[in-house]
Order: sequence, then structure tokens, then C-alpha cells
Amino acid sequence: MAHTAPDNRFKSPLHRMTQTTPTSLWNDSASVDELNYAIEHGAVGATCNPSIAVSILKKELPRWKPRLLELAAADPALTEDGLAWRIVEEISANAARLLLPVFEQTKGHNGRLSIQTDPRNYRSAAAMLRQAVSFNQLAPNMIVKIAATEAGIPAIEEATYRGISINATVSFTLPQAIAVAEAVERGLRRREAEGLDIATMGPVCTLMVGRLDDWLKILHDKHNLSVDPGYLEWAGVAVFKKTYKIYRERGYRLRLLSAAFRNHMHWSELIGGDVVISPPCVWQKRYNASDVEVIDRIGTPVDPRIVSTLLDKFPDFARAYNEGGMTPAQFDGFGATRRTLRQFIAAVAEMDAIVRDVILPNPDTE
Repeated sequence: MAHTAPDNRFKSPLHRMTQTTPTSLWNDSASVDELNYAIEHGAVGATCNPSIAVSILKKELPRWKPRLLELAAADPALTEDGLAWRIVEEISANAARLLLPVFEQTKGHNGRLSIQTDPRNYRSAAAMLRQAVSFNQLAPNMIVKIAATEAGIPAIEEATYRGISINATVSFTLPQAIAVAEAVERGLRRREAEGLDIATMGPVCTLMVGRLDDWLKILHDKHNLSVDPGYLEWAGVAVFKKTYKIYRERGYRLRLLSAAFRNHMHWSELIGGDVVISPPCVWQKRYNASDVEVIDRIGTPVDPRIVSTLLDKFPDFARAYNEGGMTPAQFDGFGATRRTLRQFIAAVAEMDAIVRDVILPNPDTE
């Protein structure tokens, strides 16, 4: 019996995906070391947020401590918060430089560093927009994360109109993804009407698939439900696949991005779509060590029995899965939204505390 020789063109399953399908890989961290690993396996983008910044500061504090002290000495008016955000900007700009060649090769479609606006501003479109404008000037290949909250939707439209490529974040549901897509389209049409360039813009909308799964698991335990536990691993995938189908049918000019990884299906079930998967480095290594076959699965529907059960047992899944499940006025009250905003806001406070310990060390622990 003849044996097929292994295909040695590809370093890993993720590399094979990026080279043989339309699916793009981004690194869910702006850590230079982790981004270099991801680029080696085909990554063409990266992200940063307050939680990621905290992890980088903790891991690389010997590197960043002298810079923090330098910034503090140069400008006594900078608060702990101001210093923390300066470091976030520098972390992001450093990562953006690694991606600039891809950005130039793809004319803005890829090669971007995604930097998140302050999550504490989730109720203010004006505040998110001001920070988006500032972040957009850090590097030519920035993409700015704006929360898909009620206030975030108009901020996304206005930022798009101003030529800023956005990445909608704190987003878990089909209604949010449609509202984001419509806001981006309004912004793009306004630019087109004025003869402004849109060819080099690369907007995306994140669906934090694992965080929707997490929320349903919390509800499952809270309400003493009895559902096949395997079904709860499919909620985010089901929302993503349905949203992708609608995006393609309507011709929206932005891509979906999968984030918040909890199992391999958050990658493997989305292969083949013109989408972005953005796993952290630890999940990339798991995927690259796996024997999951790299084949097109984006068009394979989730088992209707699973979807039907989730719709029947979880009103919040119906809100997430059905286009009319929520209005923008209801986005901020969705459980996964509140949990994620609280975690991101807590990360900002932790970031400030790290800065405090550098510029004003605790004498009791020295």
C-alpha cells in the first residue's frame, strides 16, 4: 500500500490554514515574543487590550520599569493612569512595527495592530471617538477597538467616516454584529460620498465566542438547568456561523473576528471563511500541536438539535442568535457585556497599580 509523503511546506496547522484558505490568523497579544511566534506560523495581525497590557507588564516589567520611571520624570503631570496608557501606546506601537510589512503588502487588509479604547468610556461615544482619533495616529497600521455598546455604535460610524479602521469589541451576539456592520457601512458611504479613500481600510467585528459560552454556562448553573454539557461549547460557534452567512449575503465590507478561545472549535469550525481568528499564543501552540484536520468547515451548520435546545433553554441565547434579539439600547445590559466590561475595567485598575508600585514603591514591602 502506497503512503503519501507528509507535506513539509507548512510549519503547523495554523500555517497551513493561512496558506491554503482565506482565513487569517492574528495574535491575541501585543507581546513581541509571542507575536514573533505567531508571525512564524502565518499571523498577519495582533491585538491589545487592558488585560493583555497587564499580562505584558507583569511578564516584562524589568524591561518597562526604566521606561515608566523615565516618562514619570519627564512629565510630573502624568498620573498613574496617564503613564499606564502611555505604556499601552508604546507596547502597541512596537508590535505595529513588526506588522508593517504585511500592512504594506496587503494595502491595509491585514498587518494591523488592534488597540483598545478605555473600557471605562463605554457610555460615551465622544470619549471613545477622541481616543480612537489619538490611537489612530500612533502608527499607519493601527486598528482601533471600540466597544459594541449603545454608545459605541455611533462612535464606530463616526470613526469609520474619519478614516479610522475599527475593531468592534465587547461583542458576543448577532444583533451587535449587525449593528456594527451597519454603522461601518454608514461611515464608509459617507466617505465615498465625499470622494474620500476607503480602499486601504480594514475594519473587523469581533465576536467573543468563548465568552458567550461562558455566560450560558453561568446561567446553566444559576438556574439549575440540565443540558448536555457539550451543547454549551457550540453557542458562540453557532452565532458566528449565522452572522458570517448574513455578512456574506448582505455584502458588508468588514470581516468577522473570532476571539476568547475555550476549545478548538472556536478555530476549527471557522476555517475556510474570509474571517480572522485571534487566539492567544498558548492556544496557538495547542492548535499547532493538535491533529485537527485543516478543512473548510465555515459552511457546515451547527447541529439543529443543539441550536434548538439552546434556544429553548436559554433566553439569552435567543437574544444572541436572533437578529431581532436585542436593540442597541439593550446591548449594555447583556450579561456577557457586563461581565467583560467589568473585567476590562478591573484590568485598567490593575494596570494603574503596577505603575504605582514602580513610581511610588511601598516602603513596607521593600
